[in-house]
Amino acid sequence: MGGLAIRATAGWLGPGRLVDDPVVVIDGGRVVFAGVGADTAVVVDDGGRAESLRGGPAYAGADREIRVDGFLLPGAVDRHVHLGLSDPAAVVRGGVTGVRDLGWPADVVFSMVEASEGPSFNGPLVRAAGPMITCPGGYPSRATWAPPGTAWEVRGAGEAATAVRDLVARGASVIKVALNADAGPTLSDEELLAVCDAAHAASTAVTAHVQGRGQAARAVGAGVDEFAHCPWSERLAEDLVAAAARRMRIVSTLDIHSYGRDTPELRVATDNLRRFHAAGGRVAYGTDLGNGPIPPGIHVGEAFHLFGAGLRPEQVLEALTHRPLAPGEEADVVVLGGSPLESLAALADVQLVVRGGRRFV
Repeated sequence: MGGLAIRATAGWLGPGRLVDDPVVVIDGGRVVFAGVGADTAVVVDDGGRAESLRGGPAYAGADREIRVDGFLLPGAVDRHVHLGLSDPAAVVRGGVTGVRDLGWPADVVFSMVEASEGPSFNGPLVRAAGPMITCPGGYPSRATWAPPGTAWEVRGAGEAATAVRDLVARGASVIKVALNADAGPTLSDEELLAVCDAAHAASTAVTAHVQGRGQAARAVGAGVDEFAHCPWSERLAEDLVAAAARRMRIVSTLDIHSYGRDTPELRVATDNLRRFHAAGGRVAYGTDLGNGPIPPGIHVGEAFHLFGAGLRPEQVLEALTHRPLAPGEEADVVVLGGSPLESLAALADVQLVVRGGRRFV
């Protein structure tokens, strides 16, 4: 049947599933079994279903086995990258098996999305927003890092809604709006509402770059679903934090304010994220890869910032991953040299990377 079994010393298969001697069986790019390997036989039938049986040779349905003396977990997902400014191969070799690009010209990035779904793509699975929706002269239309086409400048609510519908039709997994008052003009309230209404009508979430006093409150009021960065340009009011925590998610990107240093921006962002998390808000790992010296692959510094914002080590892993290792899920597996539940520094020691059943490290 050609299946692959991956076995490690210990592992975290998903929330609440810390196990010794984990084994994951993969066939056809999907997980068919994930559990404890000792004294377990895994039989895979023609339909790809698997069951565990006690007493017998382990995972009899697989004809290949990889054993690693290390800690197994699902592949990491970086929910804020600009992959055109990085090396996709280095990203996946560093343990990140999926990325979400939050700002790049449509023709380029949606072609990359399609290519990443094929067996020969040398990088992570890619999902993308395409260009950011902004107003004439608004961020990132004049940003030096952004190639032409990274900003979609709209005039009026009608154009804003049309832009959303076009991006969704081209395959956008999320719609991104730029509300950066520090870099220029921003969308009007009517345009922002039109973006949110059109996206939600298409069952698509809206993420926002908010920068400048009052922009986070505008995003929450308009129905934005996510902050693409943890807000850093102002300390958010307690009632705003509570309102955001009830229905929004924050993508961390804390180290872009730090790069290993203590800065006022990092302190404000960390304080906002800590209070958001304490209020029950959902936190996702993201690095803004391409913005300065952010390393490809799992960024240990970002993980430590999450810990500093009050997330326990297991919550850091939840923020870092997308889905548990379970039958039917994508076969994205990483093995580290040690347990990140004991020391987050172990996230830097990547020993094995399998993405969609294909081994990269």
